[in-house]
Amino acid sequence: MLLLESGVGNYVMSEGFRYSCFAGNNYLGLANHPNLVKAAIDGTQKFGLNFSASRQTTGTSLIHLELEKQLAKFKQRDDAVVFASGYLGNRILLHILKGEFDAIYADQSAHSSIIDGIPSGNAQLFFYEHCNVSNLEYQIHKNKSVKPLVITDGIFALTGEIAPLDKIYPVVENNNGLLIVDDAHATGVLGENGRGTPEFFNLGDVPRIFQTETMSKAIGVYGGFIASNTEIIRRIRENSPAYGASTALPPSLVCAASAAIELVINKPELRKRLFFNALKIREGCKQLGFLTTNSCAPIIPLFFSNRNDANDLSDFLKEHYIIAPLVSYPVKTVQFIVRITVSASHTDQQIDELLTVLEQWKIHKTDSISLSV
Repeated sequence: MLLLESGVGNYVMSEGFRYSCFAGNNYLGLANHPNLVKAAIDGTQKFGLNFSASRQTTGTSLIHLELEKQLAKFKQRDDAVVFASGYLGNRILLHILKGEFDAIYADQSAHSSIIDGIPSGNAQLFFYEHCNVSNLEYQIHKNKSVKPLVITDGIFALTGEIAPLDKIYPVVENNNGLLIVDDAHATGVLGENGRGTPEFFNLGDVPRIFQTETMSKAIGVYGGFIASNTEIIRRIRENSPAYGASTALPPSLVCAASAAIELVINKPELRKRLFFNALKIREGCKQLGFLTTNSCAPIIPLFFSNRNDANDLSDFLKEHYIIAPLVSYPVKTVQFIVRITVSASHTDQQIDELLTVLEQWKIHKTDSISLSV
């Protein structure tokens, strides 16, 4: 575990040393953006540290309503609701939709918040093979579901793979089902306007798709939100215990989130830089012989068949003042992964240094194997 002694940017301080950071989820580099910091300070000075109540009692402020309106406009939806954590989003939405489906079909590599969020009741839970639409369709027909609900990550947190919504959605539509996309890692990243995976696949306006979101990754702040039609948002506000019993988001986060959304909307060059950086690292890793994915997402996993090699690489990078951790959550995989994540704020020099050190490790590893033979 890395012990931070600074804010999270393209560089971090830890144990008195400065590291180039290719970790975490600060995709657009907004976590320390001066606009967000100023908005958080201004919000704290005006409203204090905490509204000290739930939204349903005395915890709702004008800035909450303004942020929700802003999020709804950004996502091109009727309304939006913000809540304490993005992790709660799947629980909130699945509980609100309970009764509208007779079975749930989740990707085998679904985020733990999806599995934790599934309500108890009559609906059965089935897992389909990872990103395998044929297997999803087979599972639905095999179990004779009348009203299936399919739920998947948009971008998978460990591997950066993008769920094939363009193939999943027709299966959902043909079976009178619903589709929930956990877009925690995709909102602010995918799509022409950063609206997430549905927009990426030109499915932004179709019915039967719902998204759950977080503001803690590309948006750079904290807290969860759901943007949807008026009826769904009304039901969340009136009937969701997870929403209703949670303390309202603090003023600093609300104000900073509002500033962040303005940047996401008005600075598309951040996404262009992000994809440029991601492509440069991914192609460089492939040329060096590392096994990774073909996604365009800013998560570049390096796969290893044994833990020792993955751990050795992560340690080697750290010895050269680069952070890229060995990661095994939020789902378990048969392979071991050094998870490299890129930000729009990474410089060409940082990326070149990363690829140089990765090449040095390859040479070091080859020499070690030769000496042991």
